[in-house]
Amino acid sequence: MPKNRKIISDKDNLQVLYEDNHIIVVNKRAGDIVQGDKTGDKPLSEVVKEYLKKKYNKPGNVYLGVVHRLDRPTTGIVLFARTSKALPRLNKLFAEKKAKKTYWALVKNKPLKLEDTLIHWLRKNPKNNKSQAFSKEVYNSKKAVLHYNVIKTLENFYLLEIDLETGRHHQIRTQLASIGCPIKGDLKYGYDRSNKDASISLHSRQLHFDHPVKNEHIEIIAPTPKDALWKACGIS
Repeated sequence: MPKNRKIISDKDNLQVLYEDNHIIVVNKRAGDIVQGDKTGDKPLSEVVKEYLKKKYNKPGNVYLGVVHRLDRPTTGIVLFARTSKALPRLNKLFAEKKAKKTYWALVKNKPLKLEDTLIHWLRKNPKNNKSQAFSKEVYNSKKAVLHYNVIKTLENFYLLEIDLETGRHHQIRTQLASIGCPIKGDLKYGYDRSNKDASISLHSRQLHFDHPVKNEHIEIIAPTPKDALWKACGIS
């Protein structure tokens, strides 16, 4: 396999982080797309269905509900519902912000503050699939709030831990770029070079939520991609 070839998930190499009768959580690779789009590439949702069909020798169609998405070049946690009972309950958890997601991002420039809350109004441009950040409300914009702190300093990069209060289009990418800290590899938002595998160094690291059927709290941690920079952070 060529050194820089983009690796995508299939039913045999799927990185399953948690699985029971009602839900399944996977660690998305940068080449995966969560739901189908104009590219026509097989979405991760279909890959998970194939995995379940093979593992449990299921005849006919396999039910799978998409709860949330990640941008294609982003890696990390994606949660799916395995039953029609679990899906609306999970949707409600996310809508009511009772599911807590934590992201990690590698940026080249040091933020002015080691920790801060960023508040912007974001406006999406569907023509170029990009969002723009404003310091005050403008027409057709939505308020975006995130909290970050620098948790690791490398020779040329900074590792930020990010908690979202809102879930806007390209929110982390847009807001970090607006403070002069575009994410490594993110050409769309001002980084100067792409990553070799077309990823950006943004990883959905942690997810906390109450199980939609069982009376228990679930905490998921997704290992970071296996590349030199994440390894240099001393984490996995």
